[in-house]
Amino acid sequence: MRCRLAEPQELHQPQSLNHFPLLRCLLPSFLLLPLSFFLTLYLFIFLLPFSTITQSSSSSYSSSTTTATTMGSIESERTVTGFAAKDPSGILSPYTYTLRNTGPQDVFIKVICCGICHSDLHQVKNELGMSNYPMVPGHEVVGEVVELGSEVDRFRIGELVGVGCILGSCSTCSPCNTDKEQYCHKRIWTYNDVYHDGRPTQGGFSSAMVVHQKFVVRIPEGMSPEQAAPLLCAGVTVYSPLSHFGLKQSGLRGGILGLGGVGHMGVKVAKALGHHVTVISSSEKKREEALEHLGADDYLVSSDKAQMDRAIDSLDYIIDTVPVFHPLEPYLSLLKLDGKLILMGVINTPLQFVSPLLMIGRKTITGSFIGSMQETQEVLDFFKEKELTSMIEVVKVDYINKALERLEKNDVRYRFVVDVAGSKMPE
Repeated sequence: MRCRLAEPQELHQPQSLNHFPLLRCLLPSFLLLPLSFFLTLYLFIFLLPFSTITQSSSSSYSSSTTTATTMGSIESERTVTGFAAKDPSGILSPYTYTLRNTGPQDVFIKVICCGICHSDLHQVKNELGMSNYPMVPGHEVVGEVVELGSEVDRFRIGELVGVGCILGSCSTCSPCNTDKEQYCHKRIWTYNDVYHDGRPTQGGFSSAMVVHQKFVVRIPEGMSPEQAAPLLCAGVTVYSPLSHFGLKQSGLRGGILGLGGVGHMGVKVAKALGHHVTVISSSEKKREEALEHLGADDYLVSSDKAQMDRAIDSLDYIIDTVPVFHPLEPYLSLLKLDGKLILMGVINTPLQFVSPLLMIGRKTITGSFIGSMQETQEVLDFFKEKELTSMIEVVKVDYINKALERLEKNDVRYRFVVDVAGSKMPE
C-alpha cells in the first residue's frame, strides 16, 4: 500500500482575511498592541495547524512504508555476488553489487544456471568497443521465482523461468507493439547496459536477478534448467529467422554454416522441421559429429572446390553462424533461386561480395537478431514437444575462466552451461 503525500502548497497556501472572520474583526485592535503579541497570535493561528498536518502525514507515510517493507521484503534492496570482468583482459572474478527493488511488475529470480555465449567473449574483452566495467555477463539465465511484484500475473512462486538477451525496451515503438521488442532502438541488454532507473544491468553469472515480467519466459514442465539455458539465445537465434522468413514448412533444403553453439542448434531445429540439412564446415574434422551425432543429411567442406561445385543451386537457405570475417561468394553460389543467406555471427569487420551473385538468382543476404519474447517461448515449447536436447557441457563457477578460454578456441561441444546454484559462490 502506498499513501499519497500532500504537496506543500496543499499544506500551507496564503489565505485571504475573508477566510478568518475573527482575525478580520480584531485587526484594528491588533494594530494598537505590541508587535510581540501580534507575532505570537500569528504563530498560534497559522503554524499550529501546519505542524499538526505535517505530523499526521509523516505518520501515515511511515506506516505505509513499514507495511510495504514487511510484505515479502518487496521494497528491500539486496546484495548479490556475481562473477564480473573488470577490464578488457576478460578475466572474471567475484563482484558484489546491489539489485534494484522488486517493483510491482518485477520477478525476483534465484539463478540456477546460465549458458555461455560467444558474444560474452566479445563483451568481456571489449572487442566491440562498448564495454563498461565491472560487467557480470550471461544472458541464457534459468532460475526459480522466489518473489513477485504486486502486479505480476504471469508467474507464481517456485516456477522455473528464463531470461534471455534483453530485459527492457521502450514499450511504445512499432517493434515493441508488434512483439518484436529485440528490434527496439531503446532495448536494454541483460548486461553491459543501463536500466530505466539509471543502474547498470548485470547478467546471469550471479546468484540472483530482478527482471520485469514482460522479459521473463516460462520453462516447460519437465525440461531441465541446463537444457533450457542455451535455447534462450542460441536456440531462439536460429528459430526466429526460420519462422519469420517462412522457412518452417517441411521438405526444404537448408545449410548450416559453422558447427558451434548456434550451428548445432540450427541442425536440431531444421531437422525437427523436416528439412534436408547440410552442414558446411572448413574441414573434415566435424563430419562424424554432424552426420552421426546431430543427424545432418550431408556434410560439405567449403575448402573443397569439387564438393562446392557439385552443390551449386542446391539450398533454399543458409544459416551463417560464423563469427569471424569470411568471404560470402562461395556460399551465395549454393543458393537456389530466391535463396536466402541469413547472417547470425557478430562480425566487426566489413564483409564483401559481388552483386551479380545476388542479381542472377534473386538471392538475398539478410540478417536476424536473437528473437522476440514470444519466439523465445515458442522455441522452448518446440524443443519440449519434439523431445529435443542440446549438446552441453556443465561446469561450476570456479571453471568459468577456463570455459571462456576454451570457447575462444572452439573447444566445446557445443555449449557451456554454468551450474550457478550448485557452485560455492564467494561471500
